[in-house]
Amino acid sequence: MTKHLPDTFVEKMKDLLGEEEFAQFLASYEEPRAYGLRANPLKIERSDFTEAVPFELEAVPWAAEGFYYGEGERPGKHPYYHLGLYYIQEPSAMAPADLLDVQPGDKVLDLCAAPGGKSTQIAGKLQGQGLLVSNDINAERVKALVRNLELFGVRNGIVLNEKPEKLMVTFRDYFDKIVIDAPCSGEGMFRKEEEMAIYWERNTIAMYNRMQEELLGQAAAMLAPGGRLVYSTCTFSPEENEAQIAAFLDKHDDFYVVPIDRFAPGRPEWLREPWCPGEFSGEARAAVAGTGRLWPHKLRGEGHYVAVLGRRGAGDSGGAPVDGGAVTVEADSASLAVKPGGGGRRDRRGGLKGRAAAPARAEVSLEPLEAFAGELLRGEPFAPGRLVCYGDYAYLSPLGLPELHGLKVVRPGWYIGALHRGRFEPSQSLALGLRGGEAKRVLRLALDDARALRYLRGETLEVAEDEILREEGQAAKGYCLVCLDGHPVGWGKWIDGILKNEYPPAWRWT
Repeated sequence: MTKHLPDTFVEKMKDLLGEEEFAQFLASYEEPRAYGLRANPLKIERSDFTEAVPFELEAVPWAAEGFYYGEGERPGKHPYYHLGLYYIQEPSAMAPADLLDVQPGDKVLDLCAAPGGKSTQIAGKLQGQGLLVSNDINAERVKALVRNLELFGVRNGIVLNEKPEKLMVTFRDYFDKIVIDAPCSGEGMFRKEEEMAIYWERNTIAMYNRMQEELLGQAAAMLAPGGRLVYSTCTFSPEENEAQIAAFLDKHDDFYVVPIDRFAPGRPEWLREPWCPGEFSGEARAAVAGTGRLWPHKLRGEGHYVAVLGRRGAGDSGGAPVDGGAVTVEADSASLAVKPGGGGRRDRRGGLKGRAAAPARAEVSLEPLEAFAGELLRGEPFAPGRLVCYGDYAYLSPLGLPELHGLKVVRPGWYIGALHRGRFEPSQSLALGLRGGEAKRVLRLALDDARALRYLRGETLEVAEDEILREEGQAAKGYCLVCLDGHPVGWGKWIDGILKNEYPPAWRWT
């Protein structure tokens, strides 16, 4: 592996680390990489998870739901992956969201969220309470973000595809917690992805420096007084790490470093020529020693840098709670005049495309949705939240959102389904977000039942009427929630011994 490392990178690390530690660092590139996954606490308890999965697992010490698995395992090929029971993630990458100290009820921003590793981790910690805003500027990467949030069963999140400078206007002083997984030169991933080492160039660091400085300043404007901000990279470069934090602290006297004691400390001595020639105050230099470095020669994971920043002061986090571009639907409403703030075109899975707009008002009947909920759902799966409609598409939008007009909204909430021609079509997102006990009509398949894999492949199934579990007096005919080993996976329509498969083509087992 070391033969793929750029000479300039090797020389720089040798200068920074010194002979003895550099030898240990270089030796780590000949060791096997670590593989990790995180259990989904929205769907399964940790103890149940370790008993259910067929992989040999070992706990990741810095991540509450994180586990190492063996190189020979293939968790992405297992049916449990399709149930959203876990997320495959490099172990070191689990650290930033854990250090964010998310509590149920927090308002949290994942500023550079795609493909969704940190967002799904945050959602698990929120436990369905509060608000998660997941944003990414890359429209293609946002698609993977949406899918992963749906797979995880996240109900209290919205997805944006917007420039951070535009978010500053809407969300100033709004969030309790913010994580920035900043774009970087990726030096910490050289062992995991050799191509990153091959294409690395020294001058790319300067480009990322500008982006990182802007992201930190923009996030600072959106963090509420008393809030917490975590900045992370997957690079060793002090220009992108300690130098960024020191410069930020010198510009923002209302922020301070929250010391990290579980990883190797930051390196203030690296704030020097020729790597970090800027002028930094003595206070800022000392403070970066409280940041953290995850070294591949010190732990089982790839290279990362993490800084936890607190904002002084406390108080209301601001952000006027308005409708977010649509009208709240009360539980007993039979119809609604909607002026959708999402506007624009929509994809076939209910996603909003393009900028928020304000098209003409249209009458949308909610009777089909109410009939579906009355027939199929028990409890209050749509609470807390506000049911909003964008055209024919229904979402459960988290409470307390500020105005979203003018922002690129990809998902304004939990996508429930579509209202078409007097009928309601439930979404895959709704199925994956439900818990088994929230459906009145269910087909439960064991994983060793051959029909389980056939369902995941999109095939029609033969199902006896008495296999459709339902309330007393309820007919078996119609939509039912399909569960594998007790966990929802999708919808089916049962009639006369046949289950029509409603598992979306894009999700199917191949």
